[in-house]
Amino acid sequence: MDREIAPDYVKNTKMRRSAWIIVGIITLAGVIFFFRRSLSSSIENARIRTGTVETGDVENTLTATGEIIPAYEQIFTSPIRASIKRILLTPGTRVQPGEPILELDKSLTQIEFERYQDQLELKRNSIDQLRMKLNKDLYDSEINDRIKSLNINKLKADFEDAKRLMKIGGGTAENITRAENALKIAELEKQQLENNLKYNRESMGASLKETELGAQIEGKNLQELQHKLKMADIVADRKGVLTWVNENIGSSVNEGEMLAKVADLGSFRVEGNCSDVYADQVKTGLPVIIKMNETMLRGVITQVKPAVKDGIIGFAIQLDQAKNESLRPNMKVEVYVVTSKSAKTLRVQNGPTFTGKRKQFVYVMEGNVARRREIETGLSNFDFVEIKSGLKPGEKVILTNMNAYEHLEEISIR
Repeated sequence: MDREIAPDYVKNTKMRRSAWIIVGIITLAGVIFFFRRSLSSSIENARIRTGTVETGDVENTLTATGEIIPAYEQIFTSPIRASIKRILLTPGTRVQPGEPILELDKSLTQIEFERYQDQLELKRNSIDQLRMKLNKDLYDSEINDRIKSLNINKLKADFEDAKRLMKIGGGTAENITRAENALKIAELEKQQLENNLKYNRESMGASLKETELGAQIEGKNLQELQHKLKMADIVADRKGVLTWVNENIGSSVNEGEMLAKVADLGSFRVEGNCSDVYADQVKTGLPVIIKMNETMLRGVITQVKPAVKDGIIGFAIQLDQAKNESLRPNMKVEVYVVTSKSAKTLRVQNGPTFTGKRKQFVYVMEGNVARRREIETGLSNFDFVEIKSGLKPGEKVILTNMNAYEHLEEISIR
């Protein structure tokens, strides 16, 4: 038969079990505490960079790239088909208005120009010949018309004579009819002559006008070729620097082929590019910040190119200070497009600790200790981050990347 366990024994067993549980919990807590303490809970002051919370303006920017190009660059192209005869200036030379850059062989075009002159002279000579012929034809028509008028007068007289002879019995009805028909035929022939005369007068002007228009066309072709010959003298028309020239002496160049470039290196503009992801945000009139090493310039977007190429959208930037000694042609620069701005807000210097999230944890200096604190950020750019909440003016924030210490609530600064 089973015996009942003594109450004192059961009570002591429960107390021992509870004591072991409490000891286990305390031991586990101690292990966790010392484990956390064993991790790097301190950091040298020289290894961190801090920023002070202050009040100021924060501009939200999009990152882009840009290239410095001269604000004015003149490209000289060959107006004719020719060959390069002589190079007068080398790249890098400063040019003055009226200074020749290179010389083209224009002999073939000069021969063509003289041929056009001969053709125009032939056309003008043919106009004179046509005018004389038309004047002669018109004169002959007028003389024939006068002769026909005199002939009609004679036939009228013959018709009257035939009627008088008929009255006195000296003529016949057939004579009267014959005279009358001859008169009517002459009058019809005169009408025909007058119609031809009118047509000759009108067609004379039209024929001369057509030939003269042909001569005008030949004259304009001649003027165009003469202008091309003049433009074939590759001469600078303003001050600048020769940045490029075709130095292949003796090579043939076609009409429209580039020969030289002259740029005004006193003023510049920027050609910017960014991802088409920002296509709906990049607009004409937005302010822009251009960063070149330690130099900062500002400008404004004056044109957004409509076409997207290889996922890139281009835009033109006009600089507020187009003249700057630091600017060089084809220089690559960092471009930041300002899309929005917060004025007189809390801000702190940007750094690796800011991940771009709206809410995140940072370490705030409190004496020799950095404590972990949750903050809310707003706008940001390459210089500053807007602080919406979690920080006060004057507090110092560690800007260095602190991912290795994110498990710690506080860190000692040695």
